[in-house]
Amino acid sequence: MTNRRERRAARAEGTLDTASFLQTAARFIDLANRENRKIQATDLHLAFLWAAARYNAHVAKAVLEVDEHEAFVTDMVERYTEMLRQNLADPELDPPAGNG
Repeated sequence: MTNRRERRAARAEGTLDTASFLQTAARFIDLANRENRKIQATDLHLAFLWAAARYNAHVAKAVLEVDEHEAFVTDMVERYTEMLRQNLADPELDPPAGNG
């Protein structure tokens, strides 16, 4: 387990530890929740998915310089599938009782 100084040093280098990863994700979720006041969730989730795809394509092409696009797509689909399954299994996301 890393200590606070090591985590700060890693962040300064642009690396996310687990806590920082979750905090960064939470900022995107907060943005989605704010936007959801004006935009239906059924539209908003697709806009965020598009944005994620767009940003990942940028990272693949401009940062990682991926030559094999299909291998990258396969990897990202597998990662997304696992993340989606984990979140669907999270009881914290269950609607409150009586909202059915």
